[in-house]
Amino acid sequence: MTFIARYQTLQQVKKLWASSVALGAWLFASGAVASESELPKGHFLLPDEGNMVGEMYTVAAKKEDTLLDIAREHNVGYEEIRMANPDTSIWIPGEGTEVTIPGQYILPDEPRTGIVINVAELRLYYYPEVEEGKAPRVETYPIGIGRDAFNTPLGITKTTMRLENPAWYPPESIRREAAQRGDPAPAVVPPGEDNPLGQYAILLDIPGYLIHGTNQPDGIGMRASRGCIRMHPEDIESVFWRIPVGTQVNIIDTPVKVGWGSNGNAYVQAFTPTDEQSFGMETLLEVVSLIEAHEGDEHSIDYEQVRNVLETANGQIVPLS
Repeated sequence: MTFIARYQTLQQVKKLWASSVALGAWLFASGAVASESELPKGHFLLPDEGNMVGEMYTVAAKKEDTLLDIAREHNVGYEEIRMANPDTSIWIPGEGTEVTIPGQYILPDEPRTGIVINVAELRLYYYPEVEEGKAPRVETYPIGIGRDAFNTPLGITKTTMRLENPAWYPPESIRREAAQRGDPAPAVVPPGEDNPLGQYAILLDIPGYLIHGTNQPDGIGMRASRGCIRMHPEDIESVFWRIPVGTQVNIIDTPVKVGWGSNGNAYVQAFTPTDEQSFGMETLLEVVSLIEAHEGDEHSIDYEQVRNVLETANGQIVPLS
């Protein structure tokens, strides 16, 4: 990874001290939070019961808004806002149009440590360490991931380095493709508005893969990268110095999630699988088995309702009656 070798280590050392100050300030502020309503968007206290956080709500579009503007303001990505508002224009929703914000989340069924990235959901979950006696919490952000033929790799890895204002060195494959189009790519793209890595990048212990910002934020919530995980510039900035080097990163592909609210009711959420294959009977039976294991055999499962959720696969959280 050539650009790492060229990174100015001195700048990194200077920023390390600043990061500890910033982290301490954030922990102090977070410890003083009186209620979840005072947390930033996408930040939630972990529930005492169930595995769901947040809520769905609606906002009214302003005249100048696009649906993507509204999505970014409310911490959701392109696919999320589109699927929640299928009949609303992406570019001109219209003044006063009611826009649904899918701000409720079923937490991934994974250990709540470090970072969990669900590529099927196009969403990142971060479980920051908190001081003893403080309420545990989760932060969640929309992301962009690898497109077809450039799938984001799955598995457990860790963060290895943080780069502020990184230069981007286009890999040979990109330079070759650009040359074939008659538009040769530069050997290096310096920091600035033309840099696709944005202002911040977190390296993973998978050669060539990063969590980074972007100079094309409209692509957040899409499968559009060459495998890296992209975040809105303000989102990567908010976590950059708070995610310690060595943090576990668990990258999963879970297109179906089963949730339970604080009242014990069951919910199902399904996303389009990354391989674009429809869900079969095996998936249906797995979902039903999960619900039965949680609620007991005496609970009547509506197979047809679960099947409809899987067939629709629009990311909506559906309560099971």
